[in-house]
Amino acid sequence: MVIHDLTDSDFQAFRRLIYEKSGIALNDGKKELLRTRLRSKLEKEGYPSYRAFFNEVKNDESAGTIVALLDAISTNLTSFFREHSHFDYMRKALPAMIEAKRKSNDTTLRIWSAGCSSGEEPYTVAFVLLEALGASPGRWEPKILGTDLSTDVLRRAMEGKYEVEKLSQLPQNVRDKYFTRETGEVVTKSGSILRNRPLARISPEVRGMVTFRRLNLMENFPFKRLFEIIFCRNVMIYFDKQTQGVLVNKFYDALREGGYLFIGHSESLAGLRHGFKYVQPTIYQK
Repeated sequence: MVIHDLTDSDFQAFRRLIYEKSGIALNDGKKELLRTRLRSKLEKEGYPSYRAFFNEVKNDESAGTIVALLDAISTNLTSFFREHSHFDYMRKALPAMIEAKRKSNDTTLRIWSAGCSSGEEPYTVAFVLLEALGASPGRWEPKILGTDLSTDVLRRAMEGKYEVEKLSQLPQNVRDKYFTRETGEVVTKSGSILRNRPLARISPEVRGMVTFRRLNLMENFPFKRLFEIIFCRNVMIYFDKQTQGVLVNKFYDALREGGYLFIGHSESLAGLRHGFKYVQPTIYQK
C-alpha cells in the first residue's frame, strides 16, 4: 500500500491536537520525527494517509487512538540510578523525613515518579527507600506511584523485566538483593522479537511497593493524599512555558509541606511563578 506523505497541513493538525490533548509542544523541526514514528503504524494497520489516521484520532470518543498517537511520539530514555546525584540527595533527606513521620505516628511514605517510562526510576526509588528504612521496614507503608502517558512502557514497567545488560552499572549487592534471573522474549524498538534472552526481574518485594498507572499530566490529579517526594525529570522539556508553570504549581499542591520536587538536569524553574524554595540545581522544596 502506498501511504500519502505527511503534508505541512497534516503536521500542523497533529501538532495542535497533540498540544490540546497532552500539553506536548512539537516545534517545526519535529515533522520528520512524527512522520517516522507513525509510518510503521500506518503501514501495519492499513491507513492510506496520515490525514486518515488523524481523522480517526480526532473523532475517536474512546480515546484509544490518541493513546496510540501519544505512545508513538513519546521518547522513553531511562536507566537505573539515572542522574545519580538526585538519589544521593534523597538518601540524605530521607532520615529526617522518616523521623518526622515516626514522631507523628504516620507510617506512610508516598513518592511519585511522574513520567516513569519503563519503570527504572520508580524501582530505583524503591531500592533507596528500602536502604533508608533499614533492617525492619515492616512497620512502614512505602507507596511508590509510577505514571506515564504511554501504555506501552507501562506494560513493560509492570512486568519489571530487563535485559541483563541494563544492570551493568548497578552495584553487585543491588543486583543480588533486588533481582532474579530468568530467560524470556525481548521486543526491540523495530518490533522484532528476540527469544531466550537472559533477563533480570525485579523482586516481588520491590514490585509490591510500586503501583503503575496511566496519567496525562494535563488532567486534574486524582490523588487524595499528598506525596513526600515527586520526581518529574526530563518531561517538562516537551512543554511550553505556560504549560510548565501550570504543571509545577500542580506538583506544589500535590506535595506535603517540606516535600521535594526533583526535575531533570536539562530543566529549570527559572522564569516560572511558583512557591518552591530552591535547594540546589534541579532540586526544590515546598
